[in-house]
Formats: sequence, structure tokens, C-alpha cells
Amino acid sequence: MDATAYSFLCNLGYSSLILKANTNKLSPNNQKANRYCVSTSPSKFKICPRIRNSVPFIASSSHPASPEHGQSEELAILLEVDGVLMDAYHSGNRQAFNVAFQKLGLDCAKWTEPIYSDLFRKGVGDEERMLVMYFNRIGWPTSLPTSEKEAFMRRILVEKEQALGDFVMSKSVPLRPGVEKFIDDACSEGIPVVVLTTSSELGEEIARASVEKLGHERISKIKIVGNEEVQKSLYSQFVLGQASFSGLGEELANEANEAVASDKKRVAEEVASLLKLRVDINAGSAKSMQKTVAALRAGAEHTGVPVHNCVLITGNYSGVAAADIIGLCCIVLRSSLTSRAEFPSAKAVMDGFGDVDLTISNLRRKLCS
Repeated sequence: MDATAYSFLCNLGYSSLILKANTNKLSPNNQKANRYCVSTSPSKFKICPRIRNSVPFIASSSHPASPEHGQSEELAILLEVDGVLMDAYHSGNRQAFNVAFQKLGLDCAKWTEPIYSDLFRKGVGDEERMLVMYFNRIGWPTSLPTSEKEAFMRRILVEKEQALGDFVMSKSVPLRPGVEKFIDDACSEGIPVVVLTTSSELGEEIARASVEKLGHERISKIKIVGNEEVQKSLYSQFVLGQASFSGLGEELANEANEAVASDKKRVAEEVASLLKLRVDINAGSAKSMQKTVAALRAGAEHTGVPVHNCVLITGNYSGVAAADIIGLCCIVLRSSLTSRAEFPSAKAVMDGFGDVDLTISNLRRKLCS
């Protein structure tokens, strides 16, 4: 069996298919599959440690049946940018919109903090939706034909992105206090740290510029997962249909494709259910949610640790919702934008980094509770 296909099927937890592949008579070209063996425990399927470094990640079921977080020595941390590395999105994004309005001559348009917070909450961070709600409220420019509203909003967003990039990359927006020590402590304990730039509402280019503030030495010890890394991940290649299984017999290849289709359908159904049932948090569109799910999957792959041993540190509803879909433990770090929000499915909600809030030791205690 092809090693990549093998580890990916392990990750989805299809034990019957894995065991069938293991017992199937291998051709001389596929003898290398004998090097791969898995635990047959119903709660966990993983590649044996002796070949840990020869595959992209340690694969496991995304919904383990039993082990609690903290009971395993393995731990990995996924960090988002928005509201976690820095708390610039609220004030920075609002100011950037105001700059865009001014550049386009929209003197009547100005977002105060209360207006921005209300639009962000009701629009769930979808900026086009926020603009539609706002101009429906105050009135669209009288000279603007209805057919040109989308192009009008795109012009605003282009100007906004430019202004936001200038703002975030300036020295006036520091990292959140304590985040550098948190990363240093994790690295000193051998805990893999991945920063997710692809899930940033700021856009990947700006998010990566924000990560640069961590410094070269610190960045060399962590991994950064953006759009390119997500596209190359096993999850994107197989579940999102960018690749196919090779090295399998016809029967096993068909079963593998059915397994992938099943997982893709499960994620889609859970996203749809989430959007339908959890209107109180309104996690966003299905497309953006699936993008967030793909980013978390890719991030977990890059840690080399089973999904259920990874912890997401997020600052928004979308991160919490996507983590819930794939069975990923989640810690919410409050920001100025979510200071009063509730996150019932998160493992814990904390105010920031530091001794009384989020530290590695406090994180371990939360996972064990």
C-alpha cells in the first residue's frame, strides 16, 4: 500500500480498510507497506514510532473514543493569529475601513467602535455582509446603480486591505503580552507549535507579517501553515479531491475512495448542522467553515501529533466551531472583540497569556480537568 494513502486512512480511522490492506497479499512493489503497522485499539490508530519520521504526520482517528487530553505525553499547540498573536483586528480593521471610506469620498460613512462591533457580531466577520448591512442602514450612494453594488464593495475592501496592512505591519501594533514566553516555554518542553495564517481574517500576507514580529530565532523553532501548506496537506489532497489513492488494488482503491467520500460528507453534514442549529453563534458560511476545518487538519498534520492530542488556541467563533467538528480541543483567548462573548463548547476561556491566565502549566491542568 502507498505510504501516504496508508497514513491518511489511519487518520480518518477506517480500521477495517486498514486491516484489510495489511492482510492483503502485497506485490513486490508494495513490500514497503510491511514497515507500517497500526494499533488496533478502537480508540486510536497510529503509525508505530519506529517510522515516525518517514511519514508526514502521526495519524489517528479524529474522534477518539476514550483518551482524555492530558493523559498522553504527546501534546501540540495550534495558534491562530487574529486575537491570539495580536489583538489588532478590532481597532485596526475598523480604522482601515474608515481610511477606505475617506479615500473613496464616502464622507457620510464612518465606523465607530459600537457600530463596528455590532456589524461584526451580526455579520459574523463576513466583511461584505457587514458592508451590505451598513449601507442598507444608512443608504447606498445615490449615484450607484444596483448592478454595481458588488463592484463598489470590492473597491472598498481593496482599499481597506491596503490600509490594514500598513497599520498591522507598523510598530504601533505589538504582539499580545506574554505570547512570546508562551511559545518559548512550549518549545523548551518539546511541544510542537504551529501558527495558522490561512485562517486569518486579516489575509495571509498580513498574518505572516504579524508572525514576523516573533523574531527569526523563535520562528525557526515553530511551523507556519498558510494556504500553500493547506493545499499540500493530505486532507486537501484526498478529502478535497486534489489527489487519488495509488498503490492499492482495485477493490481497496474503491473502498478508500468511499472512505474519503464518507469523511467529506460527514464534515459537510456537520457544518450544515452547525450553521442550522447554532444560530446563536452563527459560525459563518459553509465555505468559510470548511476552509477553517482544512486549515486545522493541515496544522495538525504538521505537528506530527494525533489530532486528539492537539490544542487550538483561538480568538473567534469560527475556530471554536471548526475545532468542534473535527474533535479538536479548543482554548479561547478573549480579545477586545470577544470580551463578552460565550464559547460553551470550548475547553476553557481565558483573558490572555501570563501566570494567572494561559501558560503551558495552566494549559496542561485545563486539559486534565
